[in-house]
Amino acid sequence: MLQENTALIPDMIKQIPLVNYVLLASILFVIGIVGVLIRRNALIIFMSIELMLNAVNLLLVAFSAYNSDPNGQVFVFFIMAVAAAEVAVGLAIIVMIYRNIRSIDIGLLNKLRG
Repeated sequence: MLQENTALIPDMIKQIPLVNYVLLASILFVIGIVGVLIRRNALIIFMSIELMLNAVNLLLVAFSAYNSDPNGQVFVFFIMAVAAAEVAVGLAIIVMIYRNIRSIDIGLLNKLRG
């Protein structure tokens, strides 16, 4: 039964037009760009970067399913592994910044010089 359900997943993805996936991913990516450019909080910036990565992952999975090629899905797996490592390092940096200046506002990072 599990094998039957996994075989239907690409067919279920193909029921939604590819344009909808591209539109959703574009909206998510633009929200991420706006979050990076406008916000001053380091946590919000990291969340926005993750949102942009997830938008790219969504497109890779959609195009992979439409073309019946698993390479895009394998690439998404590696992107998610790198993103997890990036989050771990980024959060460690944010914790150290907070310990030094008691704020995670990126405008105050010039206090860390010299």
